Amino acid sequence: MGFHEVRFPANLSFGSVGGPERLTDVVTLANGFEERNTPWQHSRRRYDAGVAMRGLDDIEKLIAFFEARRGQIHGFRWKDWADYKSGGARLDVAYEDQLIAFGDDVTPSFQLVKTYRSGEHEYTRPIAKPVRGTVKIGIGGDEQKEGVHYEVDTATGLVTFMHPPNDGERITAGFEFDVPVRFDTDRIMVSVASFQAGDVPNVPVVEIRV
Repeated sequence: MGFHEVRFPANLSFGSVGGPERLTDVVTLANGFEERNTPWQHSRRRYDAGVAMRGLDDIEKLIAFFEARRGQIHGFRWKDWADYKSGGARLDVAYEDQLIAFGDDVTPSFQLVKTYRSGEHEYTRPIAKPVRGTVKIGIGGDEQKEGVHYEVDTATGLVTFMHPPNDGERITAGFEFDVPVRFDTDRIMVSVASFQAGDVPNVPVVEIRV
């Protein structure tokens, strides 16, 4: 089992369906009230790439990608077109998009995160697969320069500063990111309707922890 730092062809994931899922245990008590708990700290995403297949060329790319990953064995990157930026979908990435931490004069490395807010509640999602060349970092409202002030590990989402940020300074980030996934099947069933078009009814993909 491994992870290949390669992205599923973005033109094939465009048009796929999917999104986050949660695991919730619901117990109904004798008085009719409920107790709800979850063993998951973080959500997990599922997608179906099959609906995005448009022709034989797409199917050939899919089969080659599937075979190179050995089915479910190796993970890979997936672009979720509905959620792949630190800020708004129609906005450019900016270094103040997300607050990721506060400096403490000691810690040099910080995990990229994205916070989802609704009303008074929020959820903070770790970002492990930022896209190379898209990460922008700020300290105390000033943009920093990659390779001079910090380095980014695109395989883990860790940002490491050359010098630990000062105590209390806001560390912000903007970035594009992929989702670490694997195929959720060991079988690709293809029906070729004609020489110019094919049909892939189901290509399930599921997020993995890395």
